[in-house]
Amino acid sequence: MRMFAVLLFSVLMWLVPGPVPAQELSALARLQASGSALAARGDELELRLALGQPVPWRLRFLDGPPRLVIDTREVDWTGIAGLDLPEVVVALRAGRFRAGWSRLVVELAGPMRVVQSEMTTGADQAVIRLRLAPVDAAAFAAEAARPDLPEWAAPEAAEIPAPLPQGGGPIMVVLDPGHGGIDPGAERDGQTEAALMLTFARELKEVLIRDGRFSVVLTRDDDIFVPLETRTSIAREAEADIFLSLHADALAEGEATGATVYTLAEEATDAASAALAERHDRDDLLAGVDLSDQDDVVAEVLMDMARTETGPRTDRLAQAIVGAIKAAEIRMHRRPQQSGGFSVLKSPDMPSVLLELGFLSSARDFSRLTDPEWRQRMAEAIRVALVEWAKEDAALRALTNP
Repeated sequence: MRMFAVLLFSVLMWLVPGPVPAQELSALARLQASGSALAARGDELELRLALGQPVPWRLRFLDGPPRLVIDTREVDWTGIAGLDLPEVVVALRAGRFRAGWSRLVVELAGPMRVVQSEMTTGADQAVIRLRLAPVDAAAFAAEAARPDLPEWAAPEAAEIPAPLPQGGGPIMVVLDPGHGGIDPGAERDGQTEAALMLTFARELKEVLIRDGRFSVVLTRDDDIFVPLETRTSIAREAEADIFLSLHADALAEGEATGATVYTLAEEATDAASAALAERHDRDDLLAGVDLSDQDDVVAEVLMDMARTETGPRTDRLAQAIVGAIKAAEIRMHRRPQQSGGFSVLKSPDMPSVLLELGFLSSARDFSRLTDPEWRQRMAEAIRVALVEWAKEDAALRALTNP
């Protein structure tokens, strides 16, 4: 059967220099959901996947159950879960596959074969077009059983896990790089806390997006000043599932090293509710609740009720981050989980934590914070923590909200 060889050749052609000017593929390509669709045409399946730029890609089939696997170079598949599925498609799932590669798995209702496959490119878009037709089970099994290329058969190249039970959408994470603009934060050897946290936030965003299960918003993506309460307003507008504020402080006296995770202190919640009720617009206090005609007392009571639910979720989030950082053998503070009255953690209905990545006053921490490899390890540990927290959170909420 020549199909496998033809498909592999078409994919590898993207990697071979030719007369066309080379495409820059270092940035993440993103799915353009509005230009993408899966449709049944008689007994055939047509797939149109619109991407923001061309990428190397390949196809293969897996059996038990029958699946079409599309591996692509660095594609953010956010939005794929929102596509309508014809009856011939059982499910879609997407996520990070291996370093620099992502995977889209199309679970099929029955064995199929590729009739047509191509990628067309335009000024600001690339489109993968596929047409599949039914095939007998024996032929499909033979195709699916073909050995993979050696470099793709490494242990880390296992099929990605099923999507998290989040109601069909990605997990929205708002990353808040501390300080910025006229507020540089802590400083050392020409480096500022504001610049280091923005760098890390951008790197963490890429790690989360490549996972395929997250959407990410930054409260600032430049060296600008953003007021503290505006940061939580940005998170609420984004309908954040998780708010993570990033810092690297300095101590004027004493010595401290290692990462620390902070949650809002219990004694700070009453004062936080009062301050929010006094200063914020009424439509910016609780997601989905109109407090425009309510006085401060009612607003405070409702926010306290919201915290009753959010507090345990926030604690579990902090514990998950601490656990994942320790599991990655990254140094933590001798008291890795603490609490305080931080303004950015005062949103009553959003799991929010502040992560001190280290202390710029510590030479060892400063060396780590300026090391790209260390930051990559930390970003990966946070990704693991958020995935595990989201799984547990979804399971617990399903039990309490059947």
